[in-house]
Amino acid sequence: MSPRVSILVPMDRPKFICRKPGPRSVKIIERDQRVISSCVTREYSFVYKRAKGMNLWDVDGRKYLDFAAGIAVMNIGHNNPVVHKALHQQIKYGTHAAFADFYAETPVRFVENLLTFLPGHLNMAYLSNSGTESVEAAFKAARWHTNKKWTIAFKPCFHGRTMGSLSMTNSRPVQRRRFTPLLPVKHSSYPYLYRCRYDSSDRKACVNSYISELEKTMRSCKGNLASVFMEPVSGEGGYIVPPKDFVRGVRELCDKYDALMCMDEVQSGCYRTGKFLATEHFKVKPDIVSLSKAIGGGVPLGATVGRKDIMSWESGSHGTTFGGNLLACAAGNATLNFMREKKLGENATRVGESMMKRLDEMKDSYEVIGDVRGLGLMIGIEIVQSKRTKAPGVSERSEILCKAAEKGLVLLPSGKSVIRICPPLIINKKQSEIGLDMLEEAISEISSGSK
Repeated sequence: MSPRVSILVPMDRPKFICRKPGPRSVKIIERDQRVISSCVTREYSFVYKRAKGMNLWDVDGRKYLDFAAGIAVMNIGHNNPVVHKALHQQIKYGTHAAFADFYAETPVRFVENLLTFLPGHLNMAYLSNSGTESVEAAFKAARWHTNKKWTIAFKPCFHGRTMGSLSMTNSRPVQRRRFTPLLPVKHSSYPYLYRCRYDSSDRKACVNSYISELEKTMRSCKGNLASVFMEPVSGEGGYIVPPKDFVRGVRELCDKYDALMCMDEVQSGCYRTGKFLATEHFKVKPDIVSLSKAIGGGVPLGATVGRKDIMSWESGSHGTTFGGNLLACAAGNATLNFMREKKLGENATRVGESMMKRLDEMKDSYEVIGDVRGLGLMIGIEIVQSKRTKAPGVSERSEILCKAAEKGLVLLPSGKSVIRICPPLIINKKQSEIGLDMLEEAISEISSGSK
């Protein structure tokens, strides 16, 4: 794949000069700005036309290698024929069965299949339409089951933007501004070892400080703590991977304070980290798991899965019109089967390890790369102004994204100054190398100095 000139322009970074969008893109963007609410975040002026496998095309015919997977949604690749076939088969029989009020086999078949991917104690599910809905359901189920008031979440982490999930989200001020008062949620610090307030070389002191802060927050709930919500890898917060002993410590504290451990696997699930649940890396048993994004193969689908005693809440206490949608569940079933048959977890581990090795080499060569971290194909590159100060390289990150896009590589930001790498899990080693070549060229071009 040869480098291509892109028309991508960071919408909120006009000082970085990328090539102007093509004529068809410009017209659609103008129409969009007249009718679509400005609350929607757009990273680039890319206007989608079509996609296949690892590639995207805009309306002006330009082709890109995708390292974003539709925000970690298209794990099985774009336009996957197994999903198309499942949708075509289902649409002959119907698209909506009002699963909230009637019975249907397609959603049941999907959940039965899903449970075979999960630890045995997670044996009952609630179906919804998105990540924030799957988190909302977990939030409510924990409150209902425990009959307690408080929830603890972490900062910086993201769980969604509806009011329950937003009460837990704490990754960017704009997401919470003007929406208070929120629901009774307290926050503790996520174990961000690269920016630990102690000497980051003293790993044990860092982990202990985060555990101590969490326990102090738990005690402040005075026996009225329903649950602790956690991303096993912080997504929007910066692709931060917590230490194993911290995650195990959270489980121990949840047991100690009689609180449910709820894992938000919306972005990290479905083999993104090499295992179906990222939680599996830490060898803990969550009480409730929230899934979405990749689980529907591009069709909106959410699932909240927990122990049967937790998920057997009172009839009518929660529900949604479109949960268990026939098309979504047919697509989800096909997606699960494809993931298993193609061993996407093994591929994510294999290609991810190769990419991490290359990125570690780049880290040694460029002053702007402060940290490289990740599991499988959920990789974060923290851009800094200098390794010594660790000051976030916000403008540097934006310029790298812009230049990479000009070369034909689509990436997304995360956290204050992190570049996230989350390509479709069908990626092969050659495609990963091509993408990293383009990324390194972009970093080299903006780097103020290399070692």
